[in-house]
Amino acid sequence: YISRHLLITSPKMTRSSKANAIDDEEESINPVVFLDITIGSSPRGRIEIELRADVAPITSENFRQLATGEGGPRLYYGTGTCPIHRVIKGFMAQGGDITNGDGTGGRSIYGESFKDENFILKHTEPGILSMANSGPNTNGSQFFLTTSATPWLDGKHVVFGKVIDGLDVLLSIAQVGSESGSTRVPVIISDSGQLR
Repeated sequence: YISRHLLITSPKMTRSSKANAIDDEEESINPVVFLDITIGSSPRGRIEIELRADVAPITSENFRQLATGEGGPRLYYGTGTCPIHRVIKGFMAQGGDITNGDGTGGRSIYGESFKDENFILKHTEPGILSMANSGPNTNGSQFFLTTSATPWLDGKHVVFGKVIDGLDVLLSIAQVGSESGSTRVPVIISDSGQLR
C-alpha cells in the first residue's frame, strides 16, 4: 500500500522509474516454488517457478499449497510418488495427479475442482505453467509446463506461472516423452516446496 501510494503521489518519479518500482513490487509478492525431478532412478535437478499471484491468485495459491503440502500429505506434490505422467515432445509435460498418479485423478485445495480464474496470461514460450483440465471449470491439481509456445491453448487453460530457473530440467523431461505422451522411463516429482 505505501509503495503504491508513493508511486501515485511522488511528482519527481519518471515513467520508467514508476514501471521499475511496480515491477519490483510485483516480483516481491509473487511466490516462487520448486519441483525436484527424478528421471528414471536418477535425480535430474530442480525447476523453479514464479507463480503469478498478481494475475491469478486463486490458481497460484492452489499450486503453492500443493507444492508445500500445507493441506496435508494427501494434498502434496512432493511425496516422492507424484509422476509427470504425460510428456509430449515439442509440446508439454503434464503432472500433478495426486490421487491416482496416472492422469485420471487429482484434487484442489478448494475441493474436487475449481473454476477457471481468467485467461489473461498466454502460452507464449517454453516454461509456461498452466492448469490441465477436462473442460471448462475443472481445475484440480494437474498442471502442465510447456516446452514450446502453444497459443491454441489460450482461453482454454489458465496460465499462472513461468519457469525462472531449471528450464534445462524441463527440456530433459521432454526428451523421455513421445507422441502418445507415454514416457520411456518414470519421471517423478521427488520433492517440492516454496523458496519465497
